[in-house]
This record gives sequence, C-alpha cells and structure tokens, in this order.
Amino acid sequence: MDDDPASWATGRLLSHVSRDLERQWNTHLGAWDLNHASLPVLLALLGSDHSQRELANASGVTEQTMSRIVGRLERHGYVTRTASPSDARRHVVHLTGTGRTVALEAADPQTGEEIATKGLAPEDVTRLRTLLVAMVHASAGEIEPSTS
Repeated sequence: MDDDPASWATGRLLSHVSRDLERQWNTHLGAWDLNHASLPVLLALLGSDHSQRELANASGVTEQTMSRIVGRLERHGYVTRTASPSDARRHVVHLTGTGRTVALEAADPQTGEEIATKGLAPEDVTRLRTLLVAMVHASAGEIEPSTS
C-alpha cells in the first residue's frame, strides 16, 4: 500500500480527512462529554423542545439510537424528558440551562473552523469551501458536473 497521500484516490483522501476531522472534533467535544452525534441534538433543542422521534428523524438515526443519545445527555443534566401532555407514550425532550450553555460553548464556530482549516492558507480555504459546496450540490443532484 502506498503511504504517499498524493497517490491516493480522491475518495480515500476525503475519507481519511473526514475521519481525522471527526476524531479532532470529538476530542474537542469530549471536554463536555459530548460527541459528533450528541451535539446536533443539543443544537436542535436550542430552538424548541422536540420529541425523540422528531430528533431521530432530523438526525437520520433510529428512535432506539436517539433514545440512547438522549439518555446520555439526560445523565449529564443537559436535557430532561417528560411525557407528552397529549400522548403519554411520546417523550418530549427539553434543553436544560446547563445544556444550553454547553451547546453554545461546544458549538463555537471559530473552533470548528480552526480544526477544519488548520494548516491551510486563507485562499486555499476559500477554494476548498467552493469545491465542497459544489460536491454537496452535485451529490444532491442539484447541478450538472463541470466539463472544464
């Protein structure tokens, strides 16, 4: 196997960078005992309370997985769960004051940018963002591939 990243396929490069960024981000989030799966839940709750089902759908995970995520957040005092007044089988998840503080601190955009762009010149960051946005649109079928 060739250890020179310049020889790697584009997909391998993207996968490698993605995994590395996720590890670094999880290390940052570890200061609050959060991870890449739990922070988006806290952020979703900044706007309003949601059912576990709504949170699972928004996060693209099963309700069982969301139940575990919410349980962990609840043990840390970041959220509470209560039975829905209209349906006792349904749980509504509420952000606590501590959870609100943690969400805002942990999700600091500057920290995320520093992790993602470490070692890149500003013009390289601009170019990278342009390419990544194009890739997001292309994967969603929103644009045709460039012929240039």
